[in-house]
Amino acid sequence: MTRLGILTSGGDCPGINAVIRGAVLRGVITYGYGFVGFRDGWRGVLDRDLIPLPRHAVRGLARLGGTILGTSRTNPLKNGGIEAVRRSLQEVGVDGLVAIGGEGTLAAAQELANAGLKVIGVPKTIDNDLDATDVTFGFDTAVQTATDAIDRLRTTGESHHRCMIAEVMGRNAGWIALHSGMASGAHAILIPEQRVSLEQVARWVQSAHHRGRAPLVVVAEAFVPEGRQAPYSPRGLDTFGRPRLGGISLLLEQELQAMTGIETRATILGHIQRGGAPTAFDRVLATRLGMAAVASAAEGRWGTMVSLRDTSIVNVGFEAALGRLKTVPEDRYQEAAVLFG
Repeated sequence: MTRLGILTSGGDCPGINAVIRGAVLRGVITYGYGFVGFRDGWRGVLDRDLIPLPRHAVRGLARLGGTILGTSRTNPLKNGGIEAVRRSLQEVGVDGLVAIGGEGTLAAAQELANAGLKVIGVPKTIDNDLDATDVTFGFDTAVQTATDAIDRLRTTGESHHRCMIAEVMGRNAGWIALHSGMASGAHAILIPEQRVSLEQVARWVQSAHHRGRAPLVVVAEAFVPEGRQAPYSPRGLDTFGRPRLGGISLLLEQELQAMTGIETRATILGHIQRGGAPTAFDRVLATRLGMAAVASAAEGRWGTMVSLRDTSIVNVGFEAALGRLKTVPEDRYQEAAVLFG
C-alpha cells in the first residue's frame, strides 16, 4: 500500500482540516492509499512524531478551524537538513509528502523535491499573497471575520461620534484590509503597497466627520505612512529575523486625534482573523485542493503545488509560487479610493 504523510506548517489558518479531510478521503476511496499525519509540521517529520489518519479520523473535519495535526515554524533545512528528512520518511515507511503551508513551507518543499524527495505542496496563507494561485483558502474566512469585527466597531464609533481604527493582518500585501475595508464601508484603507501621508488620512477622516459620520479607518499591519522608512515594529524581530509587526493603529490613533481633534480609538484584530470555522467558500476550496494533491501524487506530479486558476485546480511548479508575492495592484486600490473620505 502506498502511504502518504501530511503535515501543516507555519501559521494556522481556517480550512487546513478540510484539506486533510479531502486528501484522506480521495486517497482511501479512489486509490486505496494509507495516510499518517506528522505533528507540528516539519518538527514531526524530523522527530518521527506521527499519528495514523484512517478514514474515520477525518470525519467532520471540514467545519473545524485550526489544524488537528498542530503546526510549528520549524525549518527542516536548518534543523537536520535534507538527509535527515529522507531518513525519517524511510524509517516510518512514508512514500511521499503532502506539505500544507505558505511561502516558507513551500520553499523547503522545493528544496526537498530538488533533492529527489516526493513532495506535493498545498498553498496556505490568509494573506492571499502567493502569486501562483488566484485565491488561497483561509483568506475568505479572514476577510469575513475582520468585516464582522469592523461592523461592531462601527456601531460603537457612531454611538460616541469617534473615529475608529481597525488593524488587520497583512505583512506583505493588503488584501485583507482592502476587502474588509470595502465590505464595511471604510472611509480610508491603508495598505503596504500604497504610501499615504498622515495629512491625507486626516483629511479623509475630517471629511467623513463633517458629514456627520463616525470615521472608520482600516489599516494593514505593515502599512508605512509617507515619510517613514519601515513598518512600525516596536516588538523587535521574530524567530525568522523579520520585524514583529502590529501596533501601527496605535500610532495612527495618537497622530490622527492630535491632527483632527476627533476622539479616536484603535483595535488590533490580530489572531482573531486566523481562528474559527472556515466559510463555505474556504471549505470547498480547501477540500478540492486536498483531493487534487492526492490525485497529483497518484499521477506522479511530484515537485509541484496544487493551485486555483479561475475555477479549476491545476498543478504549478514551486518556483511559480515562490517567484514573487501577489500584491494589491494600483488599479484595485484606486477603485476603492473613490469611496474614501
